[in-house]
Amino acid sequence: MFTVTVIDETTAGVRGDTWHLEIFEETLTLRELIRRRVFQEVAEHNARAPEYFRGLVQPSDAEATLNGYKLRSKRRVDPEKQAATAMAAFERNGFVVLVDDRQVEDLDADLRLTMETRVTFLKLVPLVGG
Repeated sequence: MFTVTVIDETTAGVRGDTWHLEIFEETLTLRELIRRRVFQEVAEHNARAPEYFRGLVQPSDAEATLNGYKLRSKRRVDPEKQAATAMAAFERNGFVVLVDDRQVEDLDADLRLTMETRVTFLKLVPLVGG
């Protein structure tokens, strides 16, 4: 089993919490890594049911705020929809994934994991006025 360190950052220099994702395989695709990350954050959110969702991508029934994504209703976040939204966001350059400081551009790229693997999800922030 590997414990992968996950870090969220933005191009504006904002760094989110660092957390860990347990992976049992030595190799998996970027698509599967993103899927597992999203499923874990949704499971943790749904278990606590806070007012704000803090995750990789915005749920469809939420608005972006400084504290995260404020849900408009108290319903649970759907992990399958969140994973699909995350894949679409990656494909339209909504975020970049760095594995051990190396950018991975293909969702189907195989990733070799070690106990020291660090995965950074770099959320791209649009420029003001353009």
